[in-house]
Amino acid sequence: MSSCLVQAGFQVLGDADSGVPGLRVTEVSAGALVSWTASDGFTALARDQAGRAASHDSMRVIVQAAVAGLLIQRGHTVTETPDGGGLVVFAEAALPRGGKGS
Repeated sequence: MSSCLVQAGFQVLGDADSGVPGLRVTEVSAGALVSWTASDGFTALARDQAGRAASHDSMRVIVQAAVAGLLIQRGHTVTETPDGGGLVVFAEAALPRGGKGS
């Protein structure tokens, strides 16, 4: 799954890269959690642009939609985390009932 993201041009970070901004893939019981951490510079820019389309939250939504779309296209089952802060990519053994995608 991480290789799909790398092939699409995303820089993927692992567990050891905590605190480093970027797209992170970590193992969870259901499969993998994909989350995005903005850099301090990006967060400051988004704060300066408050009320405009370049806000941190809208950028997170854009990144999340791009990642989800790519992974679903590649045959993975993906759902958003309950807090909206990331995506869960289900392992084949942990697939929820009802099919692929969210």
